[in-house]
Amino acid sequence: MKAAQITSFGTPEVLRVTETDTPTPGAGEVLVAVEASSVNGHDTIVRAGGLKMVSGRKFPIGAGLDFAGVVVTAGAGVADFRAGDRVWGTVHPRQRHTTAAAAEYVVVAAGRIGLAPAGVSAIEAASLVVAGSTALLALRESVGLRDGERVLVRGAAGGVGTAAVQLAHAMGGHVTALARGRHATALRDLGADEVLDYSTTTSEQLGPFDVILDTVGSELNCYRGRLAKGGRMVTVGLSAPALAAIAASAIHGSRRIRTFSANPGSAVLDDTAGHVTSGALRPVVHSVYPLADVAAAHQAFERGGVMGKHVLAVSG
Repeated sequence: MKAAQITSFGTPEVLRVTETDTPTPGAGEVLVAVEASSVNGHDTIVRAGGLKMVSGRKFPIGAGLDFAGVVVTAGAGVADFRAGDRVWGTVHPRQRHTTAAAAEYVVVAAGRIGLAPAGVSAIEAASLVVAGSTALLALRESVGLRDGERVLVRGAAGGVGTAAVQLAHAMGGHVTALARGRHATALRDLGADEVLDYSTTTSEQLGPFDVILDTVGSELNCYRGRLAKGGRMVTVGLSAPALAAIAASAIHGSRRIRTFSANPGSAVLDDTAGHVTSGALRPVVHSVYPLADVAAAHQAFERGGVMGKHVLAVSG
């Protein structure tokens, strides 16, 4: 089978699409024919060598975290999925040496997939696996968004940001989206009550907010200062400065910055699918690349400035 692999740590040029053995599912596992996989921040950090404690240093390392596709066969003990089911899910970050999502086939534990939402293509489904589940859990579990609260989504035009705008709106929040000005119309269409251009709006001009969801990972203390009394802030944009700000916020003051990284299981994927089926969460796809152009997809992701997700069309 064809699979995208990281051959060394570095820029997108270290990615190669090579021929490798098709994996075989063991007990409790499922073999999926992958139709699409998206590019996530986690993927680019692993490729650059920023998560060596998770990825290890043995090459090649498989590329890709999430996928949408069709079940080929299920291993012993799997009762919830059968051949032909349309599914979506994620590989475990420590599984990348044996299998990863940007490949023609992937083997995953049955507890890491769910039935893909009806009415969307594999490309659209792949765009929402990590982005949708991250936004859902960050808003629901990490900060506990309540009806009527004022919400700031920073980095609102990205994959997690577009999902967060929609879900915060569906949860009854009053949503302020911070993004490039040219995305204002599209973000209002997704449910933003207000859209501010981050290039002309400073943190001092904002607030107060009951909830801040940050996807950028910089200047966290500045935005933390925009929280109202009892406000909660979560960031999914991890970096060394972000980790320092998170640690400091846990020591000083009541408005702590929470960090969050989704690792969705079947139940969360099913919840996310329910929001897609109900219309509360729509896919936002900026561009689609063939698997062979995985390096170009990573380059586009790192340039930024787009609305929605970059997705790899693998097969189907």
